[in-house]
Amino acid sequence: KKSEQELKDEEMELFTKYYMEWKGGRKRDNTSYTNIPRFYYRLPAEDEVLLQKLREESRAVFLQRKSRELLDNEELQNLWFLLDKHQTSPMIGEEAMINYENFLKVGEKAGPKCKQFFTAKIFAKLLHNDPYGRISIMQFFNYVMRKG
Repeated sequence: KKSEQELKDEEMELFTKYYMEWKGGRKRDNTSYTNIPRFYYRLPAEDEVLLQKLREESRAVFLQRKSRELLDNEELQNLWFLLDKHQTSPMIGEEAMINYENFLKVGEKAGPKCKQFFTAKIFAKLLHNDPYGRISIMQFFNYVMRKG
């Protein structure tokens, strides 16, 4: 007859054996966990100076890249000039409007930074009950200023 300690040891041994088989078996069957990218990195501690400098530098480079994507004042003025030049009559009160054809023409002339704003999806988003199928130039320009 086995003692209580021997039974506990045997139970633990069996548990470990079955657990390792189960864990190992799942590992072999499902390899998708190796394809999941790491999404969390702990912040560097105060004594990890090199990691802190790397984090600061990478953040600065990211912000520089994002700021280069933004339209500067001259580009915004050029966009407004092009939109105004290609407006489609008739005006609704004081509001200048533009149709899709002219919208695409402005998109071609506006430059590469503006290209992302001249899509059918954005035009449709800003289209509101105009009988001629046009959007407000001012609404579009405000959209560009908010998103860009």
